[in-house]
Amino acid sequence: MQVTTEQLFTAARTQNGYHPDPVPDEKLRALYDLLKWGPTSANSLPARFVFVRSAEAKQRLLACVSPGNVQKISEAPVTVIVGMDLRFHEKLGKTFPHVNARAWFEGQPAKIEETAFRNSSLQGGYLILAARALGLDCGPMSGFDAPKLDAAFFAGTPVKSNFICTLGRGDASKVMPRSPRLDFDEACQFA
Repeated sequence: MQVTTEQLFTAARTQNGYHPDPVPDEKLRALYDLLKWGPTSANSLPARFVFVRSAEAKQRLLACVSPGNVQKISEAPVTVIVGMDLRFHEKLGKTFPHVNARAWFEGQPAKIEETAFRNSSLQGGYLILAARALGLDCGPMSGFDAPKLDAAFFAGTPVKSNFICTLGRGDASKVMPRSPRLDFDEACQFA
């Protein structure tokens, strides 16, 4: 598979609408099998993904999002909830077996939450790049009631929501004009 920087970055666009083509299970499994290789600190891998596709699950999700996101999510064949497992450190014996990394986090909830948020955000970025590499369009977004979403999808678990992202074949007629980006000198410095 030949993937270009245009496919991943410069030609890729945030989607605001989708065609109804379904995204098969095999494509979502391939998506995870690709994104899981992205690096995280101490191979912590705190992200947990819920692929919302069923009508019932979509209704639960729609009850949690801001009005501006309802149409996008309604049209998308899949919306991924990117969550963060606040007990990720319990799996470090498997994912980072070189040392007792679990001990770095035990009894330190602030460090756990900071690490989970940072690294699940990284994994969410890898999700977007992997989706684009596999030919899917994406629409990452905030704009949801996190406690309500957590109650609807993660009740009784140590997982909390980070962000959501629609997936599918985007409708180019609903893409907004490209917004400007900051120039190098506005965003970067040499030290």
